[in-house]
Amino acid sequence: MSIQQAITELQAVLGDRITTSKSDLDLHGQNETHFPHLPPDAVAYPETTDEVARIVRICAANDCPIIPWGVGTSLEGHALALKGGVTIDFVRMDRLLEVNDADMDCTVQPGITREALNTELRATGLFFPVDPGANATIGGMAATRASGTTAVRYGTMRDNVLALEVVTADGRIIRTGSRARKTSAGYDLTGLFLGSEGTLGVITALTLRLQGQPEAISAGICAFDEIGDAVSAVITTIQMGIPMARIEFVDEATAAAFNAQSGAGMPEKPHLMVEFHGSDAGVAEQSERFGEIVAEFGGSEFQWSKQTEERNRLWKMRHNAYYSCLQLRPGATAVVTDLCVPISRLAEAVAETRADIDASPIPGPILGHVGDGNFHAILLVEPGNHAEMTAAKALSHRMVERALRLGGTVTGEHGVGMGKLDYMEAEHGAGWDVMGQIKRALDPQGILNPGKMIRGA
Repeated sequence: MSIQQAITELQAVLGDRITTSKSDLDLHGQNETHFPHLPPDAVAYPETTDEVARIVRICAANDCPIIPWGVGTSLEGHALALKGGVTIDFVRMDRLLEVNDADMDCTVQPGITREALNTELRATGLFFPVDPGANATIGGMAATRASGTTAVRYGTMRDNVLALEVVTADGRIIRTGSRARKTSAGYDLTGLFLGSEGTLGVITALTLRLQGQPEAISAGICAFDEIGDAVSAVITTIQMGIPMARIEFVDEATAAAFNAQSGAGMPEKPHLMVEFHGSDAGVAEQSERFGEIVAEFGGSEFQWSKQTEERNRLWKMRHNAYYSCLQLRPGATAVVTDLCVPISRLAEAVAETRADIDASPIPGPILGHVGDGNFHAILLVEPGNHAEMTAAKALSHRMVERALRLGGTVTGEHGVGMGKLDYMEAEHGAGWDVMGQIKRALDPQGILNPGKMIRGA
């Protein structure tokens, strides 16, 4: 039994839809940040759930690792073939299978991206609200339990996935959950597979909760002299119950990156970027109340817009923040890390992180979805500079310690992958051992995305 034997058997099933070409392997060995290039031994392109099940059964019979792949936008090395094996690329499983307008749900294949899904839903008056920034696949978003800019209003993938179809490590096809909005029937298997990063099963279909397109949308941006004032405005807004659809923070370095890449003309100061959804009257009232809070904390006058083109330009700039920040130091790679803390400790966490980065030898813009206590640092490192990489990893380590000290989590949305593996015990204690027991029960051979999430898996 071997990886090569599995590939030979898969070629008989898939024909030219399994490849060992160097270009395909290289593409699937890349990642968005600083992790090494780790290509698989082959890449498979299934078109149906039954084909995925056959791939898994063949790989299981040959002890061949399996790595699910969406579009590769994850930031902690989730989709890298740490132990070789076969990557399953879902690019050919990208269809919207069913829309139930009256029930406000839909069923999709895992390879559809969030932008493609919302384009197809446009005529229904419904949309899928989870927006992690990258145009990720829905399957990848579920596997990493993604959230993003709209989580403060609409929740994360955990709140928006009703049911899953999953191929288990032994090749069985199971369905978790249903289209009902609640259940008391048995263990929550849907919740178990959400965020499991491909280590417990391979997701082949998802039933999603949808939202109605809001009657009115208004977006705006304002500047603050100090990071603390911007974050305090966020905390007050959340505590007052103002229903923000998005409330994003960027620091002065990120504002400078926006200016350089997008010609934004922003003062090089901390900024808040916000959006309201609702009726015309509701959006107007919410905007007014938020403006009062901003003024209370010394923020500049808001620049508001209801124009779709202007709002899209604003959020496109925010979604491209990572790539804009990389250009602050051309040729740099990045250690990208995130943490999430209770909203009352957010100002403390951001201020300590900013001071820590400023005292280090490397630049590190801060930005994030601060409406739910989640923010990111993009630590810019010269490739091959060991001292800088050591400094960046030390900064990231202190961010983790800070999050745990303040009652938070080591990752709010990026997930564990390879990058946060060493911190799981510190956050979960004996709970991490229980996760390992679940992994061994569902994947006793350890073939599903090995090297991620669980010690020794």
